[in-house]
Amino acid sequence: MNPSDEALILACRNGDATAWEALVDRYQRLVFSIARHAGLDHDQATDVFQRVFARLVEYLGQIEQPAYIGAWLATTARHEAWRFSRRERMARVASLDSAVSIEPVADKALLPEALILRLEEQQQVRTALAALDERCRRLLTLLFYRADTAPYAEIAATLVMSEGSVGPTRARCLQKLRRILNDLNF
Repeated sequence: MNPSDEALILACRNGDATAWEALVDRYQRLVFSIARHAGLDHDQATDVFQRVFARLVEYLGQIEQPAYIGAWLATTARHEAWRFSRRERMARVASLDSAVSIEPVADKALLPEALILRLEEQQQVRTALAALDERCRRLLTLLFYRADTAPYAEIAATLVMSEGSVGPTRARCLQKLRRILNDLNF
């Protein structure tokens, strides 16, 4: 099973490069997607991503609840995306001719809390999915991570199992996933 967030943070504090890589790997999509949902382009989101993890390095020893590092990263990503958007807007306004009339624009860079919560939940599901055994992980990925719904015959052929056992195996795998999510306080 993958180490907990708390174990990774404690290992990072002790200078464990492998733990740092695992932590970045675990949360890179969450941080990047928050920046992208804030309306930033790929390059800007990359800058925000780097700033968020630079802040993590800066505050690593001061984080009081390492088990909640996902929430800390999400909040920091939202703040950094907002700061980046604000700096970009200020630079654009400063470059405009002062004779041009500027109408106020609603700040769309701030994300609603519901979106932040959904992104955090998606991250928890990805973490739980990664903790499953290979067969369950592949089965659930084939069933739920595709744009189209794959027929059971195709899934059975891919996983080298009988078509009749896809449904019961799916039920067992979802139960395992539910237990892992419960352990993560999902």
